[in-house]
Amino acid sequence: MELLRFSAFWCGAILFGSIQLEEAEANIMKSRRLCKFCDEQPTSCTGKGSCKADCGITSICPSDEDVCVTVWRRKDDDNVTIDTVCHGRSEKLYGLVLEDYNNSKCEMKERKGMGSQFFICSCSEDECNEHIFFNSYMDSQVVAVILVSLVPLLVMAVVVVSSFYCYRVYRQRQASSKRKRGRRDFSDAHAIMIDDEGSDSSSTHANNLNHNTELLPIELDVQVGKGRFAEVYKAKLKQGSSVSEEQGFETVAVKIFQYEEYASWKNEKDIFSDADLRHDNVLHFLTAEDRKAQRQCWLITAYQPRGNLQEFLIHHVVSWHDLWQLGGSLARGVAHLHSDHTTCGRYKVPITHRDIKSSNILVKSDLTCCLCDFGLALRLDNALSVDELANSGQVGTARYMAPEVLESRINLENIESFKQADVYSMALVLWEIISRCDAIGEVKEYEPPFGNLREHPCVESMKDSVLRDRGRPEIPDSWINHTGIQMVCESIDECWDHDPEARLTAQCVAERFSDMEFLDKLSERSDSEEKLPEEILMVDEK
Repeated sequence: MELLRFSAFWCGAILFGSIQLEEAEANIMKSRRLCKFCDEQPTSCTGKGSCKADCGITSICPSDEDVCVTVWRRKDDDNVTIDTVCHGRSEKLYGLVLEDYNNSKCEMKERKGMGSQFFICSCSEDECNEHIFFNSYMDSQVVAVILVSLVPLLVMAVVVVSSFYCYRVYRQRQASSKRKRGRRDFSDAHAIMIDDEGSDSSSTHANNLNHNTELLPIELDVQVGKGRFAEVYKAKLKQGSSVSEEQGFETVAVKIFQYEEYASWKNEKDIFSDADLRHDNVLHFLTAEDRKAQRQCWLITAYQPRGNLQEFLIHHVVSWHDLWQLGGSLARGVAHLHSDHTTCGRYKVPITHRDIKSSNILVKSDLTCCLCDFGLALRLDNALSVDELANSGQVGTARYMAPEVLESRINLENIESFKQADVYSMALVLWEIISRCDAIGEVKEYEPPFGNLREHPCVESMKDSVLRDRGRPEIPDSWINHTGIQMVCESIDECWDHDPEARLTAQCVAERFSDMEFLDKLSERSDSEEKLPEEILMVDEK
């Protein structure tokens, strides 16, 4: 019995030991990698996309440190091979370190300097070297090339956009600074305005008032003019409650635009807001207001009681001295608009009026002219493109349009063309002034240029007269008997030349008027000599 028990015990111990040994061997086998393991063999893998190694042998790697590896080589077009192995992760293969063995997929990477096109991949999953992938590497390489190519372009784009933004900010600040300087200049200056009775009233400009949040205390008086876009009123500008009712205002002119003409108001406001526009022969601008409650836009300027030049010529015959003053000041005003620098030499943007006519010129108390009505004016900024200039359209009053404007053939490539059209219109106004000067002899009733046409001729009628017939207002022989008027007529003839390039500049006309000053003094002297005999006669009679 004892012998049987002892035999049974040893049999059980042996059985238990063999089981434990099998489990240990199984655990060892389980911890080792299963990899495809074939020697170098031809393959159909092209080196693009993904493919299978086509290895029929699966091997248990001899070491726990082993990983699965696949090598793809192209020695020439017909000799492409692949081999799959188990290899130690820390050991070099073909002199190369396995860098990607932690991957779950076998992603091929090309290695240079191997004597042929050479790709290798390693991974740490069972049989992971059977399926190999070329795409991910190639895609990342392409993406890298694209990024490298685009980076310089992106940098350039950022630099260009940043530069443009900085330039715009700089221009806006510069414009704002100019407007502020203009307002300070207006605040420091005083306007002397002469009313109909000839008395002077002096006060600070409207810009001296803080009206950013409230409207100016203006009382409209009487309408003094009406045009295509607006009405003009004589008005009283009150200066404060501390001033009496009788003296608490200065006389101003208020040009009122309805909201439908907002674009014209804005253009004129923008032109007037340029501090460099200020000149003795340009209407003095005070301020602008957008009166939303009344659906109106206002421009407030100095008031000139003599009215516009056309009305003045209708009711007055002028002397040679008056003509010299009116014509010379008109030319100086237009020359200032056209100039690219101020009288003190500072750069300014040239401006073209584009609607010069006698009704858009005011007569000041000293019988000099000042230009007004800048609703169609254009700033000749060098930044303007040809398209922007073309979009300005055929504008102005048909009677005063230059031939090239009537034809819509103005040279948009040259901003001087717009100035030349202004000079043509100015010549017609000078003709009007001469026609009412007593120095020409018999003075007829006022008549506008091309007076044989109806009151408001259309563009087509003017084309017939100016383009087809090459007509201009008549200059009778009697006009050139006076030396000064002969010189003015010669300038007029050059200013309304059919060829824009042949016309004088406004500055040249202004200089010619300055050169005529001696004639004006001679005229005054001759007037005195004519009066002298009468005075002597009166003394003799006594």
